[in-house]
Amino acid sequence: MESARPNPSINYLVQNMNLSRREFSKSLLLAGLGTVAGQWPTRAARAAEPSIKAGTGFIDVHTHIGTYTDPKKNLTSEGLIEWMDENQIEKSCVLPLTSPESTKYLQTTESVLAAAKDHPDRLVPFCSVDPRTTHAGSVKALVGMIQGWVDQGAKGFGEHKVGLNFDDPLMMRVYEACQEVGIPLLFHIDTIRGKDVPGLKRLENALKTFPELNFIGHGPGWWASISGGLTPKELGGYPKDKVKPGGAIDDLMSRYPNIYGDLSAGSGANSISRDLEFGTEFLIRRQDRILFGTDYLAPGQNVPQFELFEKLELPAEVRAKINRENAIKLLKLT
Repeated sequence: MESARPNPSINYLVQNMNLSRREFSKSLLLAGLGTVAGQWPTRAARAAEPSIKAGTGFIDVHTHIGTYTDPKKNLTSEGLIEWMDENQIEKSCVLPLTSPESTKYLQTTESVLAAAKDHPDRLVPFCSVDPRTTHAGSVKALVGMIQGWVDQGAKGFGEHKVGLNFDDPLMMRVYEACQEVGIPLLFHIDTIRGKDVPGLKRLENALKTFPELNFIGHGPGWWASISGGLTPKELGGYPKDKVKPGGAIDDLMSRYPNIYGDLSAGSGANSISRDLEFGTEFLIRRQDRILFGTDYLAPGQNVPQFELFEKLELPAEVRAKINRENAIKLLKLT
């Protein structure tokens, strides 16, 4: 592993680089992240500079707080922020889990909003409600609930991880409500939650029905679909073979401007690491709609994204977009 190089000072950048204001700001971002040509900051580089300068760290679009499956591993908001500091993450989106299929221990929107209120400069709250909730049956009722949470600071809806077909009528009501409120929706797809078929035809139905809603893709079913030729079994797993032509993700991204990808979890890392050459080309090709994420949800959890991106050779401007710029634009962060 290559050791971290010293960061250039602001004076050096000003005196020796003929940059526009935007290019200068981006150079500062990359310097603050310890980035050198073709490389994301190493773990050693991140650990060596634990303090985060405003406007320089990663923005993680996918984390959780509370208990997921193991009651002995409860992640507090303070524990999340400590981990963020160790990994140069400036802000994290915190996602509730409100469907019985999503977790053993539900994580409410109210708990996420409270954590973000305590740490407004670090945590970005999302909101969520199971579409089968009795009092959220109509689109009007859903709009009222979601708008109330947005008024309290919620920037997105999710994690939408529900044991229904992706385009079930109850699910479509949620999408309609989010489109009306005007926030993006981060979803999970596999063969159990947000269920779809190879080719992601149910997702496509939602994309074309609600063109003003920005969807953010996550989960095994989404990321396995970077490859063509999937079997139903592979849609719910982590294929390790080389990517085959005809993947649904590229196809959908080429035809629908309202679909994004969240690189979090083992599924996100696997989609790139299974075929590094294709993965690198994919990230460059879809650089405007890929978001950095980890799905960090328990103390001591291994996060493969950092090690993976130390291996990848990507242009600096692509890294900057994935690291933070795309999230700032999509979530309207200031």
